Amino acid sequence: MKIALFVIFFLLLGVFFIVSENNLALKNSDARVEFGKLYFSWIGRVFENGGSLVGYVVKLDWLPNFVGNESE
Repeated sequence: MKIALFVIFFLLLGVFFIVSENNLALKNSDARVEFGKLYFSWIGRVFENGGSLVGYVVKLDWLPNFVGNESE
């Protein structure tokens, strides 16, 4: 439940930032179309960056490096 609330909060935060940064008045149909383009572009970049982050984490060497004699 907490994860769902976090996702909803994150998506709504994105809505508010997009509307405020681009001075969109959502009462206007042209502004709603522009908002839709910007919002789905933002969502696409979120997933793209998330995929890059996961790929980077997977490639990391998570095992410790042993220094010295490993037979001890």
